[in-house]
Amino acid sequence: LAACLLLAALLALWPRATRADAVELSSFSVVREDDAVLLSYVANFELPPSVENALQRGVPLHFEAHAALFQSRWYWRDKRVANGTLSWRLSYQPLTRTYRVGTGGLNQNFDTLAEALDSMRRRSRWKIADAAQLEDDGNHYVEFAFRLNTNMLPRPMQIGIGGETAWSLSVERTQRLE
Repeated sequence: LAACLLLAALLALWPRATRADAVELSSFSVVREDDAVLLSYVANFELPPSVENALQRGVPLHFEAHAALFQSRWYWRDKRVANGTLSWRLSYQPLTRTYRVGTGGLNQNFDTLAEALDSMRRRSRWKIADAAQLEDDGNHYVEFAFRLNTNMLPRPMQIGIGGETAWSLSVERTQRLE
């Protein structure tokens, strides 16, 4: 019994590790307008040192934002009304010492990593569905996820980062459509 109490006291005093690499949504809204359902978000995060080191060594990072609009149903599984995905490819160009963010066939170069990450951190008025796709019962919700897609890393790295929490940059949010 004394050993259990001692162990409990030590665990209570042990410094808890805070995840500085977690993604937080400082702003998130879903708005239904006359012709569309629009999503806006601001994701705050920094790359952990091991992820930034891999980027500096030439490993491209793939990020994605996924939104799905559902209609709640009591008699069956919820019906997926619409969904959308945005994806970015972040890479470092050592010869020019610039960062490149590619999305949908378009590439943009940035001088610093902070500028490159800022281009992915926020999206405003992203159209995820047409208003005509919604039924008038008003029972809809949106599931949103923003994450670092580790499935797009080279296969040897996928195996090597198996249990590392630094590579699990992600956030999820669910919100009812007003």
